[in-house]
Amino acid sequence: LYPHMTVAQNIAFSLKLARRPKREIRERVRETARLLGLEELLDRRPKQLSGGQRQRVAMGRAIIRQPQVFLMDEPLSNLDAQLRVHMRGEIEALQKRLGVTTVYVTHDQIEAMTMGDRVAVLRSGELQQVDTPTHVYDRPANLFVAGFIGSPPMNLARATIERQDGGFAVRLGSDTIPIPAELAQERDLERWVGREVIVGIRPENLQGPREDGGRPDGPRLSAEIDRVEALGSDLLGFFTVHAPPAESEAIAEATGGGLEEVALITREGTPFCATFEPRSGTRVGDRVEVTVDVRRMHFFDPESENAIGTN
Repeated sequence: LYPHMTVAQNIAFSLKLARRPKREIRERVRETARLLGLEELLDRRPKQLSGGQRQRVAMGRAIIRQPQVFLMDEPLSNLDAQLRVHMRGEIEALQKRLGVTTVYVTHDQIEAMTMGDRVAVLRSGELQQVDTPTHVYDRPANLFVAGFIGSPPMNLARATIERQDGGFAVRLGSDTIPIPAELAQERDLERWVGREVIVGIRPENLQGPREDGGRPDGPRLSAEIDRVEALGSDLLGFFTVHAPPAESEAIAEATGGGLEEVALITREGTPFCATFEPRSGTRVGDRVEVTVDVRRMHFFDPESENAIGTN
């Protein structure tokens, strides 16, 4: 914002440059200020405003031009966490009211998932996947998207597809996870029998024992809890799966670490994260059985790094 100008002057600047009539400028400034809740601030200067108010003024300066498309380049990156959440809701509501196509650039996956009607994931300038937020999350096109989207991130490890009792199974280190025949057919896993794949499982699809002592149905992994994180609504339990780690440049870029850091963390195996009910009493050192939701497992080609068996 121009620091020597008032809020009204900042918003009106583009119309003044275009030599629009003064009456039209006043009317459009009032309309824009009303839309953004800035009516009481029109005579103030930027230094007298909060971070969220300054951001609204900047948006008003763009809105008043009545464009066909908005481009927002990380507009919330300089705001604190609480204000970022508030402004995220304001921008989303404003976009719905205006009905103007908006291209929103962000490194924050939560912003992308909560605000976008469609999400485009880019890596080094190349488009990796574009789809609805739900489909990007449920059906990542490759390892980069799988590692980038999701918090906590997807658990990824190297595994082998095997035949077992007339069906199929995933050999994950010392554990074997049976795969229903219809799922194996749906994911085109038969042609991967005896071959290495990268398997991905999101933490919410690894369920620990329930608070009432019951257990979800499904195949289980034996886990010794190395660390817990209480989030209030959930309890995250971290444990090591004795399977080779999924190391690649794509995963390192997606998770923000280099390959050397990944190798250091995973030299004893592959760290996994599971979700437990918050009052389940799970503690560090506990040995528990974690149930796997096999229908939510993801499989990737180690060479191409593309997803296996998804369209």
